[in-house]
Amino acid sequence: MISRIKEVIAYYKLTDRAFAIKCGIKQNTLSRQLNGVSEISVPTINAILDNYDDISAEWLLRGKGEMLISANQSKDENTERISRLVDTIATLQGTINEQSKTIQALQEKERRLNGELAMLKNERKNG
Repeated sequence: MISRIKEVIAYYKLTDRAFAIKCGIKQNTLSRQLNGVSEISVPTINAILDNYDDISAEWLLRGKGEMLISANQSKDENTERISRLVDTIATLQGTINEQSKTIQALQEKERRLNGELAMLKNERKNG
């Protein structure tokens, strides 16, 4: 875990001191932990994860997956969002098609009724 914390520090191009300050950890506490003098504490881990939302807890704790969760999550979220949008568009297109059919049927019925009305007016006029 020490190497992963050092990787986070390097990724953000921070000094150990700046990283400790950002995380709200005493610099000497962080230094002892990074040098293996003390165990990495739960408060240190929580401080890192609280201050760096894009760092994967799974990666930091276990070394599994990618360091940054934002890239993976945003791809998954965007894929899911696009999928929902495609479904919505398909549903709306289906609704539009049905409404177009209904409009055509109503227009045809209107033409037929107008024709019948014209015939009835003509018969009434002649009769």
